[in-house]
Amino acid sequence: MNYLPATEEDKKKMLERIGLDSVDDLFKDIPDNVKLNRPLNLPEGMSEYELKKKIKSMSSQNQNMDQVISFLGGGAYDHYMPALVDHLLSRSEWYTAYTPYQPEISQGTLQSIFEFQTMVCELFSMDVSNASVYDGANALCEAMIMACDRKKEIILSEAIHPEYIETVETYANGLGIEVKKAGLAGTITSMDELKASINDKTGAVAVQYPNFFGNIEDLKAVADLAHEHKAMFIVVVGDIVSMGMLEAPGNLGADIVVGEGMSLAGPINFSGPSIGLIATTKKNVRKLPGRIVGLTEDKDGKRAFVLTLQAREQHIRREKASSNICSNQALHALATNITLSALGTKGLKEMALKSMRNASYAMKRFTAIEGVELVNKGHFFNEFALKLPVPAKLLNKRLLKKGIFGCVDLSRFYPERVNEGLFFLSEFRTKEEIDLAAQYMEVIFNEQLFK
Repeated sequence: MNYLPATEEDKKKMLERIGLDSVDDLFKDIPDNVKLNRPLNLPEGMSEYELKKKIKSMSSQNQNMDQVISFLGGGAYDHYMPALVDHLLSRSEWYTAYTPYQPEISQGTLQSIFEFQTMVCELFSMDVSNASVYDGANALCEAMIMACDRKKEIILSEAIHPEYIETVETYANGLGIEVKKAGLAGTITSMDELKASINDKTGAVAVQYPNFFGNIEDLKAVADLAHEHKAMFIVVVGDIVSMGMLEAPGNLGADIVVGEGMSLAGPINFSGPSIGLIATTKKNVRKLPGRIVGLTEDKDGKRAFVLTLQAREQHIRREKASSNICSNQALHALATNITLSALGTKGLKEMALKSMRNASYAMKRFTAIEGVELVNKGHFFNEFALKLPVPAKLLNKRLLKKGIFGCVDLSRFYPERVNEGLFFLSEFRTKEEIDLAAQYMEVIFNEQLFK
């Protein structure tokens, strides 16, 4: 899209046409105390050379995953991506995030999306998926809308990522959906709280798998409870690599499975971009948001891919649509395709197994340090929470000086968990790196406790 600047004369004509005296009149409903009543704090224009030099200087202050030993997870997971992913993505015929609207879009793009949908269905063992949504939190919101079209109540496990819960609450506020939360028994969803909260008004029950603390929830038990009350069961998959080891949610009673696919689509990049995955059963196919690509035949009997079942967005009256998602993450969907194709079933399983083994070794190594305790109850996959003898914030600050990203400080989400940190182990971590981190942690704890 071209940038078309408006001259003062252009602005004057437009204001005259709509009957206003100034641009400020367009924003008169916004209170003055929340307006930025000064120019933006931007530097003067620079030459291309000066700008490149400035940006390189600024970016060199960052530390990335290639420079440090990272134990950070909590929703953003650093996993292996084959080199051919970036190479193929950069081909000009693919290099666009533009999402297809027209049914006559190129067969190559449609085939890519169709294969992405197929792989998502295979990962989750579900019948149908779409061309992706924005991110995992957004996918959970769309699942809530699918499940609460008649009932107006949803129960979320408090072991779902707190930022996902916050996003759902924001969506629900405008839709008149009541959000209930089921508390924890340790670091696992309390079945007693779920049973106490669920009733015949409940549209859906949602849990994360593995949950925010890394634990593997009993999906079958939650599914049975939800279905007893004719509610849908939504499963949130935080780290898609876990599907290389764990039983697929579709085989355990899930009606809708959502997830975050960034760990197979691109490197950790501040807050994004992400890619939201969503899949469901044939029964709910017409409720899926966004666009779906189907396989058919043309008039000559040749295989053809077409956009289909787009009845939920701009193709019908806006007020009639239950979802107004108009875009998807086409480039990230393609990246996910390439990664999964390169890894294959065996490669994904090996990645998941190594990640899980690293987590098991790290947990044993870290909890051998005096004063460190495992918080998790039950089985975990590649993340676990530890109770530390010092605040997690302090530990992270000291580890960073040694070139280590320590843990997710749980007090960020749970103020009472000041001394608790969430550790993530990918397949990248080595025994030597884990041992080194343990040695530094022991020194830091001793210095703080005996200074």
